[in-house]
Parts: sequence; C-alpha cells; structure tokens
Amino acid sequence: MELSGKIIQILPEVGGNSKSGNAWRKQEFILETGGQYPKKVCVAVWGDKIDQFSINAGENVTFSIDVESREYNSRWYTEVKAFRVEKSGGASAAPTSMPEVDTFHSEGEEDKLPF
Repeated sequence: MELSGKIIQILPEVGGNSKSGNAWRKQEFILETGGQYPKKVCVAVWGDKIDQFSINAGENVTFSIDVESREYNSRWYTEVKAFRVEKSGGASAAPTSMPEVDTFHSEGEEDKLPF
C-alpha cells in the first residue's frame, strides 16, 4: 500500500531493549494527505531506516506501508509502518535541469528529409 502527503510533524525518536536483549529504535511522523478532505496519519519508521530515509518536516513524501493490528488486554492497537519512502519534488526540493540532448546536424542536401 502507498500513502502520500506532506510531513507536518516529527515526533521524538524512542528506543529500548527487547526481552531478548536486542536494541530497537522507532520514530513516528505525522503525514497530512491531500485532497478535499485531508487526513492526518501517524507513520512509524523502525531501526536503521530512520537514518536512511532522513525525512524532514515540510517534505512531500510517498510511504510504502504495512498496516498491522494487535490485541493487548482486550484492546486493539493499529500501527502504520513504512518500509520505503519516495520524496516528491515539493517546495524543499532543488530544481532539476533538463538533460543535454545530442542532435544530428548536416549541411548536405542528401541528409534533408522530403517533408
């Protein structure tokens, strides 16, 4: 699944150790979708992907996400996890130049097209 919008808030990174002793890290981002009725969605990024994605407030992004729900004490909790991020060319993106194109130019009469 994909979810697109603008990052409007970055929550503090949290971390700790699991029962097995492995360290974990998680950071959540608040994404506001576009359209006539925009929605705010909290998206979690786990582990090394926090540094890899380097998401900043105000950027337009498209998250590839997994949605997972689990039960704890007879209540259900849902988390939206991002596994890939594509940054759009929003206001913070640098303008790109057009690639240079080589053209064939000849002065000879035999190279001219009949139309």
